[in-house]
Amino acid sequence: MGNKKFDAGLKNMLFSSMTFIFIFLPIVCITYLLARNDIRNFLLLTASIIFYAWGEPNYLVIMLSTILINYWGARLLDTYRQKAKLILTVTILSDLSFLFYFKYFDFVIENVNYLTSANLPLHKIIMPIGISFYTFQAISYLIDVYRKETPAQKDIYKLALYIALFPQLVAGPIVKYHDVAEQINHRTVTFKKVSLGIKRFIVGLAKKMLIANTLGAVADKIFTQPVEQFDTFVSWLGAIAYSLQLYYDFSGYSDMAIGLGLIFGFRFLENFNYPYISKSITEFWRRWHISLSTWFKEYLYIPLGGNRISARRTYINLVIVFLATGIWHGASWNFVVWGLWHGAFIIFEKATNWHKKLGNLRLNILHHIYTIFVFVIGWTIFRADSISYAYDYIKNMFGFAKITKEYYHLAYYIDNIEIITFVIAVICATPLFSKMLYIPFSHKIKRAVINIWLAALFILSVSSIAASTYNPFIYFRF
Repeated sequence: MGNKKFDAGLKNMLFSSMTFIFIFLPIVCITYLLARNDIRNFLLLTASIIFYAWGEPNYLVIMLSTILINYWGARLLDTYRQKAKLILTVTILSDLSFLFYFKYFDFVIENVNYLTSANLPLHKIIMPIGISFYTFQAISYLIDVYRKETPAQKDIYKLALYIALFPQLVAGPIVKYHDVAEQINHRTVTFKKVSLGIKRFIVGLAKKMLIANTLGAVADKIFTQPVEQFDTFVSWLGAIAYSLQLYYDFSGYSDMAIGLGLIFGFRFLENFNYPYISKSITEFWRRWHISLSTWFKEYLYIPLGGNRISARRTYINLVIVFLATGIWHGASWNFVVWGLWHGAFIIFEKATNWHKKLGNLRLNILHHIYTIFVFVIGWTIFRADSISYAYDYIKNMFGFAKITKEYYHLAYYIDNIEIITFVIAVICATPLFSKMLYIPFSHKIKRAVINIWLAALFILSVSSIAASTYNPFIYFRF
């Protein structure tokens, strides 16, 4: 069955668009910075609703319904503690019903038709952009209230701002309510925050436009070809190019979201911490999409018992968590297999105390190679349009696929600019430049050099936007 992709529509306002960068964002920033503190939340909420409705007016009602359902669900939780479990269950099921219908309903029908030879019609449902992210945020709020970690928010506009805040609305990071509850009520805007926020936004924009899109062109050129039309070297090129594209695309969006948050006085937690330097898959998931992995840890893994119970039960819990992780990413068996693939290696590492076997340089290198191997194969499954294509593609990676006599060689798929981008992407996936945005004000020459470099990145990124067609972030579809 096909790896079904959902098109969120061609009219969404992207962070990497001229409309957003030169019209929407300046107007919102100027209005916000000039406004009194007591109306800033209202201005941000208004901007967030406009941002979402720009390309998704028909689905705005779904997000607003989610806000209302969770507002009243939390209020009822606070008021009727003796029925808290029932109220929590009903409210969460209401949240998940939207997610199920728009994201998984057609997938279920496809599988029923496949298994029973029925001919049930598909609804051809277009998934509202960001529904996976804002649904999980709403659920985290409910559970926080249920656990008495935070009181129910009595101001519906503040809860709406938490769920709908445009910097992280459509592709994360998934912000847990207890991490920002105080910031919604009280936050300050300083020159230091605004300056750092702008820099983070530019870095994220450059990651998307200059690295992710360039390597994405290489990956797309390969993954859209029949497997028999390219050799083993090309298949590895495609898998590694996509691995880097996905990292720079998604971490770029997270950088932009965190940067925008800083401009408005919010401090969102980091979503990526150089995951490709990991020496185990366990470490990889502490560094990759941190907001999602911590969400599942706090709201699924630990409530299931975590690792405080028997080893067998712990392994079952890990399977459940990574099965849910795969399903969260999309309605396709590719994502299910990808989730279980990672879960299998997490269990292997836990069973063998893999992380305790690190030591000398040689072992560290071997562990790092093993980790790269696992996540690159995993991303191949993730990227492929079907399980059968993923299977054939991985066979090709190891020389087991049948190749036609006339096939394209490596040089056909990558040019000099893409090779340079490839090298830059590998270098920048390490912490080599991690401190460059945080140089103290006293180091004026270094700061001047960094600012000139950022200005150049911004100009190049904007030029790339002007020359490109619609290029949404990969995680928009999740």
